[in-house]
Amino acid sequence: MADRILLIEDDSRLAEMVKNYLGGAGFHVEVAPKGAAGIAMEARQAFDAVVLDLTLPDMDGLEICRRIRARAATPILMLTARGEPMDRVVGLEMGADDYLAKPFEPRELLARLRAILRRTRGEQAAEVLRFGRLEIDVGARQVRLDGNAVSLTSHQFALLLVLARHPGRVMSRDALMDQVKNEPLEAFDRSIDVHISRIRAAIEDDASKPRRVITVRGAGYVFAKDQS
Repeated sequence: MADRILLIEDDSRLAEMVKNYLGGAGFHVEVAPKGAAGIAMEARQAFDAVVLDLTLPDMDGLEICRRIRARAATPILMLTARGEPMDRVVGLEMGADDYLAKPFEPRELLARLRAILRRTRGEQAAEVLRFGRLEIDVGARQVRLDGNAVSLTSHQFALLLVLARHPGRVMSRDALMDQVKNEPLEAFDRSIDVHISRIRAAIEDDASKPRRVITVRGAGYVFAKDQS
């Protein structure tokens, strides 16, 4: 069965081009020309990923991302004409999994979309990592704290999983980037810190005093072995 993609984009020519290109690559694409329509479609139907324009006539794309992420873990790839690094960081903070600036090559969009989907489905084994009150269900791609599910994006889950599989080992940003397979984000710069901040907000009792994902100044991050 073809992967189902929701494209939220008001530029009809661009939307048609993307729909045709992704359709030729085996995807089934549905288009919503406005944010409200996109939110409603995503709530009614099951999509494998959302491609979301940041600039829409009725709603800001960041708000759409926030609303989708509050309800579902569907991977989100943002499209935008904005090129400022802060926009990329804000998008990641809102829960986007990747970010592609316009104008873009259709094949780059395809590559990034495939990478997101591979990352989402990459771990199929029935594996559960347990660290005190924290559980990481690899097969279900779910994190639980005290038995309660916590919300992470697919990329945040992948980063946490890399750290959790190397407890007690300090991992630099470069090492984390290398370990997260098929990751298309260029350089990834300081936005990795944004993801770590979001992970801490989800799994730490006090994100300002982390005990699970700890910063080693000048070196990187370490996942604590002792989390009793």
